[in-house]
Amino acid sequence: MWYLLYNMVLVVAAPVIVLILLLKKRCRRGLSQRLGLSHPQGIGSDQTVLWVHAVSMGEVLAAVPLVTGIHQAFPNLTILVSTITDTGREAVEQRLAGIARHCYLPLDWPWTVRRFIQHVRPKAFLVIETELWPNVLRELQAQGVSSALVNGRLSTRSFQRYLWVQSFMKTVFSSFKVCLVQSERDAERMTALGASPERVHRTGNMKFDVELVGLKSRSVQVNPHMMELQDDEVLLVAGSTHAKEEEILLDCYQNILKVYPNLVLLMAPRHIERSKQLEETVRSFGLKVTRRSQIRQGRAPVGASGSRVIVLDTRGELAQVYALARVAFVGGTFVPVGGHNLLEPASWGKPVLFGPHTDHCQEIADLLVESGGGRQVGDASEMASLVLTILNDSSLAGRMGKAAQKVVLENQGVVKRNMEFLAPMLAS
Repeated sequence: MWYLLYNMVLVVAAPVIVLILLLKKRCRRGLSQRLGLSHPQGIGSDQTVLWVHAVSMGEVLAAVPLVTGIHQAFPNLTILVSTITDTGREAVEQRLAGIARHCYLPLDWPWTVRRFIQHVRPKAFLVIETELWPNVLRELQAQGVSSALVNGRLSTRSFQRYLWVQSFMKTVFSSFKVCLVQSERDAERMTALGASPERVHRTGNMKFDVELVGLKSRSVQVNPHMMELQDDEVLLVAGSTHAKEEEILLDCYQNILKVYPNLVLLMAPRHIERSKQLEETVRSFGLKVTRRSQIRQGRAPVGASGSRVIVLDTRGELAQVYALARVAFVGGTFVPVGGHNLLEPASWGKPVLFGPHTDHCQEIADLLVESGGGRQVGDASEMASLVLTILNDSSLAGRMGKAAQKVVLENQGVVKRNMEFLAPMLAS
């Protein structure tokens, strides 16, 4: 009954979905794969395929240590990683080169999904975090393919929405042989939706394993000179920001400048296509602004020193830029988005600040606050006061940074725990 209703909605919405894909420039790439008109190349009948789905860049980065570990343990597997976004594709091609192949996830229409699975013939299917596509899971189950949810989580909004179709979600969760989740809260929510308790295991958040393995194994690839920072300047990094909270941050920055004029603010919008919009917002506050791409190309405005804002409009540098910060703020937390990666600045030993909206990273936020490595701030005034306190007290900044990094170190080993559950499934 539920699948019939679900597929009727998809059929009715099909023309709109196709139109949106055609109109959005970032969705046109891989359109034939999304529509089921073409399939991943280089997949032969003699290969044993593991299909991993990671919707976007964040999920791909979280999956890198796991996919690498699987490749080392099962070198004969051909690993195929599907994404929905183009940034996800870039992450697969950059971080998993020589380990995994990329494709775009087909739309969840029964006919596209069936053709894709018949072409790929996966041995097993892993979903990173909680990207639930009912027809994909149903068809895999019908063809005898084992599926697992890895690094699973359920936000409050998703959980409340799924409660309306609880019996449908029970069927969807029954498709998984095992659900490996980030926190006890996630485990409780999934069992409340009908997932079998003996299949749900709290193993932790794989992002703890990503940070020090991914960042500390490489030298810092950006330095103060590359950002045109002077010796007496201090950097405040605001990462993964959204439109409305950027105004809060700029208000905060202006208040800090009255007392600490050599502070430079670097803002990294969550979606870099918003860089021009952010640049205009900064100018509306009467502040000087420089784009990172202009600095890289030697086209930064003359006299770009003193109080100013740098807009990070390049991909792949934010995690490294945190290393240059005296203090960091992580976005998606002053607006009801739910928060982004708090562990990137923590892994570099930086004090981590964030707003009240941390639903997507609640466990990590709690750990950082409890350890003293992070602080939650309610508004621009509170944040400005705390930033000034940290800037004026180097011992406090050092204690917070060490505590934040300790949280990362003490919670590693998630990939190893996940492999203990997945290895029998992959080897069977």
